[in-house]
Amino acid sequence: MSVTHDTRIQIRSPASSAQRQAARGWPDLNNPAAWIVAVILLIMPLIANGFFLIEIFATTLMLGTIALSLMFLAGYGGMVSLMQLTIAGFAAYMVAVFGTSDNANISLGWPWWLAVPTALTLATIFGTFGGALAVRTEGIYTIMITLAIGAAFYYFTNQNWAIFNGHTGINNVATPHFWGVNWRSDIPFYYVVLAIAALCYFGVDYISRAPFGLALQGVRDNPRRMAALGFNVNAHRVAAYAVASFIAGLAGVLQVWNYRQISPGSVSVGACIDILIIAIVGGITRPIGPYIGALVFVLLRTFALDFLVKIGLDGNRFRLLIGLGFLAIVFWSSDGVIGLWQRWRRSQRPQSDRPNGGRGHG
Repeated sequence: MSVTHDTRIQIRSPASSAQRQAARGWPDLNNPAAWIVAVILLIMPLIANGFFLIEIFATTLMLGTIALSLMFLAGYGGMVSLMQLTIAGFAAYMVAVFGTSDNANISLGWPWWLAVPTALTLATIFGTFGGALAVRTEGIYTIMITLAIGAAFYYFTNQNWAIFNGHTGINNVATPHFWGVNWRSDIPFYYVVLAIAALCYFGVDYISRAPFGLALQGVRDNPRRMAALGFNVNAHRVAAYAVASFIAGLAGVLQVWNYRQISPGSVSVGACIDILIIAIVGGITRPIGPYIGALVFVLLRTFALDFLVKIGLDGNRFRLLIGLGFLAIVFWSSDGVIGLWQRWRRSQRPQSDRPNGGRGHG
């Protein structure tokens, strides 16, 4: 009994009280603002047209879910992976290959309920294998290995015609029709995306407080101590990649249903880095952060592009605005928009109610 008790203490001791509070996740179900946001998301089809519903909010949820898989690895495991979009793209390609599309010589024509589980399984295996390679390194080398996997997959899909149809990609991928509903029509598809995003969010929040999540955070903070306690450090890290890969794969399935096609451009190196920017801008210590970062990214990508074109500039320069915003947020907050919000809330509290009398943490 004493060994078990001591082990639990050691698992939690590396994290500060602030980190443990952050691990509880956001939104707080006792917070009225959380319920307001939930209600707005549920009634969104009543207040938004098809463009905003799909191109803004559904796209935000899909990109946010991919970034959530990165947040899970970086925030709880201390591992920065640049191949999460690659895993999502792999799942999307597998849906197109095993399902039905215009490319009858490539697609096998399986029903969606068989193609999707197969794609998710293969994407999870693919991501887990990549994670098994990455966990053998640390720091910048982990980032470079995952980036190399993403770049290799991009060039492979671009040059392979037998399976991935080269740079043309696979078009007109079939989407689910059952119970008399076309689940790719705007409103049903939005609710499917919302449900998957909510399941992934609460799943990550639950795992972060479960024994595996606490052990993973212990591995992040002090791997030598965790190894001395008898934990298999690499096994926990590889398992984290498996969880993150499954989450990214779910988002990849939604993406290929949304666009009804998949091509190498969807898994380019630049797009992989965008996911990292989304996660950091929103904040990588809380599951809600990636969704906030995705909303900021999608709004800038959608409306800044039109604004730049109207004033006679190249629309692709919207990435300059994203880069400037990224630098500003990182300069003022190491935890993205969430960190800025928390700092503002602390500044609004009376000085006597602040930790250490408002002097900050030592």
